Amino acid sequence: MLRKKLQRKKRHKRVRSKISGNSNRPRLCVFRSLKHIYCQIIDDEKRKTLVSSNDFELKGTKTEKAKKLGELIAKKAIEKKIKMVVFDKGGFNYTGRIKTLADSARENGLKL
Repeated sequence: MLRKKLQRKKRHKRVRSKISGNSNRPRLCVFRSLKHIYCQIIDDEKRKTLVSSNDFELKGTKTEKAKKLGELIAKKAIEKKIKMVVFDKGGFNYTGRIKTLADSARENGLKL
């Protein structure tokens, strides 16, 4: 378990050296734990979190929660007039809940 965590941290560090969010296109950062999933939209130039959300109040299975969270984060972003973001999967594989969240955000008007 510890080895996988360290591998993910290395992957995330490598990816983050190449991508960053700015005021025109902020970064949609995703973190997945064993029970929950969290996401936030960050402007790295100003070092501000613009929008954030998690799945604490959502009901359903983990993948259903990820789909609802994608809808929720897209709606919040569009309210703040954010339409394009850079997707930061946080060193996680692009499968399962991460992919479901990204697809749901795309379907609800966010361009990743």
